Amino acid sequence: QVQLVESVGGLVQPGVSLMLSCAASGSIFSSYAMGWYRQAPGKRRELVATITSGGDTNYADSVKGRFTISRDNAKNTVYLQMNSLKPEDTAVYYCSADGAVVHLITFRADYWGQGTQVTVSS
Repeated sequence: QVQLVESVGGLVQPGVSLMLSCAASGSIFSSYAMGWYRQAPGKRRELVATITSGGDTNYADSVKGRFTISRDNAKNTVYLQMNSLKPEDTAVYYCSADGAVVHLITFRADYWGQGTQVTVSS
């Protein structure tokens, strides 16, 4: 069993940066693929970024070049660095974990965090 706890998001102005973190319980964090998703009001959940146990990353086109996913296996933590934030980035952000990255891509991850609200507004 893995428990995921996201950091608090917040209200930020357009153009600024924000880093989210997600702390995972358990001793096998390093073997899991990790992902960040988001869901805006009235919209479907969107996969934002994934990182495999080996460190390979992938991003949604909407965030490519602005967001960076990373992981620190010593701290059992995955991060999402968000730069040049836009109002359309406003959403609840969720982290997830699964033994297979394909499960993240197909929204079949075994473990999910509770979500954290990020609002980008002037």
